[in-house]
Amino acid sequence: MAETSPSVGRGKSWLRDIVESILPALVIVLVVNIFLAQATRVEGQSMEPSLHNNERLIIEKISYRLHPPQRGDIIVLRPPRRASVPLIKRVIGVPGDLVEIRDDQVYINGEPLEEDYLNQPTKGSMPPRLVPEGHVFVLGDNRQASNDSRSFGMVPYEDIIGRAWFRYWPLDRAGLITH
Repeated sequence: MAETSPSVGRGKSWLRDIVESILPALVIVLVVNIFLAQATRVEGQSMEPSLHNNERLIIEKISYRLHPPQRGDIIVLRPPRRASVPLIKRVIGVPGDLVEIRDDQVYINGEPLEEDYLNQPTKGSMPPRLVPEGHVFVLGDNRQASNDSRSFGMVPYEDIIGRAWFRYWPLDRAGLITH
């Protein structure tokens, strides 16, 4: 019977220690990233003044498994035509809502939508659109510079990655993201 040298035994032990430490950590990171939360970066000005270019966010992925998106939620979604960069938008209409834009105002079911997060009116017009089941209507807060449901239509629930939950960069703006 051949004997194993002590250096080979130490090498196998070191390799086993690394595998036992790193593999579970990688599995945990993958599970968290796929099912619970992930980091993302704001790209562009479409959500100003609420969110700014290059801010860093944590998006949570659990709440929409428990309940549908709510009006006012800021969501991250897979863009239409499957462009590579996810979009960040605000939910304006939920299933059953009739969304319309006229006279520089968004209307939901014939009533003006209160949007205290905006710093400009919603220019232009859009005839009434009914939000179907399993979909949301989204707009950017910077309506003049936003690619949103006005151009690409309703967003199916399955294209929603998660809800913007926490801003962690820049540090002076860190905190929970609310309506």
